[in-house]
Amino acid sequence: MRNPDVDAWFEKKRHPLEDAMQRVRDITLAADSRITETIKWSTPTYSYKGNIFSFNPAKRFVSLLFHTGASIPGDHPALEGDTETARVMRFADLAAVEAGASDLTKVINAWCQWKDSQ
Repeated sequence: MRNPDVDAWFEKKRHPLEDAMQRVRDITLAADSRITETIKWSTPTYSYKGNIFSFNPAKRFVSLLFHTGASIPGDHPALEGDTETARVMRFADLAAVEAGASDLTKVINAWCQWKDSQ
């Protein structure tokens, strides 16, 4: 379900890769109907039984910060990083989002299944 606060964020931000970011938003909300979106840390954040990821706006690519991405069960090569907790997923443009839609959906589904098992 789309949150009007997130709509307003996009309207105000006018990001050069808004089309790609909006597509990430569509993919995320379609992955599981229980996912919610809000503005947290001044950026769209997606949650289900905890924060899944937030947009980490950069001008040249779409960056998603998975706050506890290192803990998401399964093999997710699209999640990058080597910290103890966080992982990122990046997309250069709309075509890259389309190419990575399946990976993003798998990560979100793994998150939801993990949270349901806790």
